[in-house]
Amino acid sequence: MVTTATTTTTTTSSPASSSSTSPSSTLSRYESQKRRDWNTFGQYLQNHRPPLPLSRCSGAHILEFLRYLDQFGKTKIHNNLCPFFGHPNPPAPCPCPLRQAWGSLDALIGRLRAAFEENGGQPENNPFGARAVRLYLKEVRDSQSKARGVSYEKKKRKRPLPGVAPPQPVPPLPPSSNY
Repeated sequence: MVTTATTTTTTTSSPASSSSTSPSSTLSRYESQKRRDWNTFGQYLQNHRPPLPLSRCSGAHILEFLRYLDQFGKTKIHNNLCPFFGHPNPPAPCPCPLRQAWGSLDALIGRLRAAFEENGGQPENNPFGARAVRLYLKEVRDSQSKARGVSYEKKKRKRPLPGVAPPQPVPPLPPSSNY
């Protein structure tokens, strides 16, 4: 006599797993950017000579990646010797290079940090959070603010004044009948 055992498994959805999206659902802009950035970084690692596995990636590799991205930048950053150094709106064109803006790099690193952990990386081993990367971003921010004549100030959240009600939305106007 032969007996066969059948096992059934049931899966339950936990709040953490509900954050992942299925291919059929539409992704938010942030999730789309994060996926695109993660894929771009993956391509960079594959094209690296020699190819670099993610497990061997360090903060130095992240800095190399950020410097590589500079060639695709769209922000004019004036050199120290440029006559327009420190001017926010230069009156004429100059040969200074286009670079990635600090804000773009900062946002990119934030998305890649999140993507690293979502793809199985341990937070304590996240190369996107390395001290060298943080220092590089601070250096880029400071140098770009000087070069463009725009001082960097942390944005302060606007808090509502006590006793002042927030503005009420204006109701839509009824359609007019222009015959």
